[in-house]
Order: sequence, then structure tokens, then C-alpha cells
Amino acid sequence: MLTIGQLARQAGISAKAVRVYHAKGLLPEPERDASGYRRYDAQAVIDLARIVTLAQAGVPLARIPQVLNADETALEQIDAELRDRIRQLQQRRVRLRDLDRPDRLCLSPEAIAFMERLRPVGLSERHERAIRDGWILAYALAPDITRAILPGRTALLDDPEYIAVLRGYDEAIEWNPDDPRLEAIADTAAALAERMTLPSDLPDFQKVPRQVVELLTGHLDSPAWQRLDQLVAQRISAAQNATSEPSGAAARRA
Repeated sequence: MLTIGQLARQAGISAKAVRVYHAKGLLPEPERDASGYRRYDAQAVIDLARIVTLAQAGVPLARIPQVLNADETALEQIDAELRDRIRQLQQRRVRLRDLDRPDRLCLSPEAIAFMERLRPVGLSERHERAIRDGWILAYALAPDITRAILPGRTALLDDPEYIAVLRGYDEAIEWNPDDPRLEAIADTAAALAERMTLPSDLPDFQKVPRQVVELLTGHLDSPAWQRLDQLVAQRISAAQNATSEPSGAAARRA
């Protein structure tokens, strides 16, 4: 007959864990001897070995009694649940490996591919960060619209005029918003915007709340860019919907 400490050592666990199994009804608690100690027999060793094996395999304690008395169908169900848990843990491991790349944690694979193709353009770190943050914000606030426009934006990376607009905005990032050189950049951006599919062109755009549109267009920290967006908006359709995104922002940010 074993004491609780001896039983625990045989199973490779602590006496506290054995008491937990008692409290949850997994392991029957034996009678105490004349000295007030619990004494465990061979069956207790067998039962505890089964419990510990299942617990270490990831079976929740609440499910262990069911497993111990389960038929084949129940075991298959539990096995499927464990496989699903393993898949989830593997996905978490993949995401943990990307902790040094915040964009990989927040963006879809398609947006990540866009950012990787954008890198050879040679934009400033501040500009790349603004584009990346714009995609993150767009995915968070308007994911359907963002997914719809992403293929077109990716295709534009082969368009010299689009690249010229990106570089123009990059050059102007620190300019004074009254700098007259912004007019030429706005001309090029407006011409590009007129042949782009803008978020406001999509049917679902009308469902986007105004405050979301304002968040998407108002997070920029460059006064020159804000002025460029105004100039571009003035150059394209005056009939543009009041809730649509300024076209200059669309041409630059995505």
C-alpha cells in the first residue's frame, strides 16, 4: 500500500496533482488508515497512470472520465478535437515566428506580397510604413473593399505612372503644404486616379460608415500629403460622393 507521496512519485506528478484528481472525481479517494493517512493499492496506480497519460496528451480533465469509458466513436471524436488543437497550436507557432515583422501579423498574404513588390521602388521608410499602416487600417475597418481593390493595386506596380506618383509623394513628404511643386504631383495623381478603380467605385462602399471613411483618410501625418489629397480631389469629378475617399489618398496609399 502506498502513501499519496509515493503514489505521486510513481506517476511522475506531485501530491497536489493527485489531490486535484480526487477533487474532480477522476481518482477515487481511499479510506484513511488508523494513522490518518491515505493508502493506495495497485488499482490506484493503474487508474492514476491512465489519468496522467490522458492529461499529458491534452485531454481536458473534464473529458477524462468519458475517455476512460468511451467507445470507438467517442474516441474518434476526441481524437479529431486533439488534431484540431494541434493545428491551432501550429498556426500560433507560425505567427510567433513573424513577431519581428508586424506587417506579417496584421496583413493578408496578398497584402504582404504587395509590400514585398513595393520595396524595390525605393521609397522612404516613412512612406513604406504609411502604406503598410494604411493597408492594416483598411483591412481592420473595411476588409471586403480592401480585398476587392488589392489585385488592381498590385497590378499597378507595373505601371510607370503609378510608380511616378508614389515617388512624387515620397519626395514631397516633408514639403510645406503651400509648396507650388505640389501642383505638378497633383496633376499626375489626378490623371492616374481617373483610370483607377477607387474604393468609392465599388457598390459596397456606400455601406461604409462615414466615420470609418474619415479614419481611413485622416491618419496621415504629412501636411503636404493632406494638401495633395485636396488638390487631387479638386481635379477630378466634382460630383464625387461626399463619403468617398479622396482620390489622391487612394492613388498613393494603396
